[in-house]
Amino acid sequence: MRLVLLLPAGVALLAGLDAALTLLGLPAPVRLDRLPVVHGPLMVLGFVGTLVALERAVALAPRTAGERSRPWAWASPGLLGLGGLLLVAPAPLVVGQLCQVGGAGVLVALYGAAWGRRADAAIAVQGLGAVAAVGAAALWAAGVPVPALAPWLVAFLVLTIAGERLELMRITPVPAAAERGLVAASLGLVSGAALTLLWPGLGTAVLGASLVGLVAVLGRFDVARRTVRGHGLPRFMAVAMLASFAWLAVAGGIWLLGGPATGGVRYDAVLHAVFLGFVMSMVMAHAPVILPAVLRRPLPYRPVMYVPLALLHSTLVLRVLVGDARDVAWAVQVGGVGNIVAVLTFVAVAATSVLRGAPPTVRPVRSRTEPAPTVAVVA
Repeated sequence: MRLVLLLPAGVALLAGLDAALTLLGLPAPVRLDRLPVVHGPLMVLGFVGTLVALERAVALAPRTAGERSRPWAWASPGLLGLGGLLLVAPAPLVVGQLCQVGGAGVLVALYGAAWGRRADAAIAVQGLGAVAAVGAAALWAAGVPVPALAPWLVAFLVLTIAGERLELMRITPVPAAAERGLVAASLGLVSGAALTLLWPGLGTAVLGASLVGLVAVLGRFDVARRTVRGHGLPRFMAVAMLASFAWLAVAGGIWLLGGPATGGVRYDAVLHAVFLGFVMSMVMAHAPVILPAVLRRPLPYRPVMYVPLALLHSTLVLRVLVGDARDVAWAVQVGGVGNIVAVLTFVAVAATSVLRGAPPTVRPVRSRTEPAPTVAVVA
């Protein structure tokens, strides 16, 4: 069942990447008139949203001690995935849109169930992100154009990830100021998204300041600052996360200093700094941890995972800091194609790693009197 629910996310990813080629003005394998129109919601709600909902359903649907099972939890990834499929199918657009509204609504209920299990600021932040997803899906179904929805889509993904990072910060004592700062930035992000509908200038400034504040909190307190000095998977995850924080700061700076962006190079720069530089880098970082929990199949870390990660960030530098910043069309196109290749390369590396299984390990010879080492790995 889990694989069945994951497959629509894969279809949404491939369709979204196909649409990206069209938006770059390049030939694409599949040419559908409405693919470029649905590109954003397809990638955010159809792909990442389905993954987030599936992870939550896996954690909350089964029966546990003192709790009943929640079979309705599977409706969230099911509806979000189905909505993504319907967006690329020859069906009325509104049908796919309403499925995404329903899937996002069930996701809010899932976070409500998680809150009932443990009332926690991290859950509240993620739940706030799910509310932003409902807002984005509902506004789109009501006819609001996608560029006006961008702040809502950004809020959904950024708050989902920020809440998860707050949970992981707690492996060590977290200062109260860190939690308060993250919650304040999260509230600012959702408030800014709402304000953009009425006062775009003010809302965009609030959005930018909130993103910069969020980066300041994560950069100061996230465990990635320590694990980057480690080895293997913890170091890989930390490198990917620290790079993602930098791109989130870029997006926040553009919004804070440049004002509203609903088209052109600044729009391209903000969205891809967030959705590729921050979100996709975070997906790469957490895939070896999250996918095994979802699919019950190990995804062993391999050093070759650095290849798509490096390709993603280097081509994003070309696209955003050269192409968008200097309005150089070829740099945007080359960087955009590089972004697509990076994502597909990571998918191929991850799939190969799953099929090959864990790499062989050499066990050191230890004397009978030597105590066995105790290793704690924190990602």
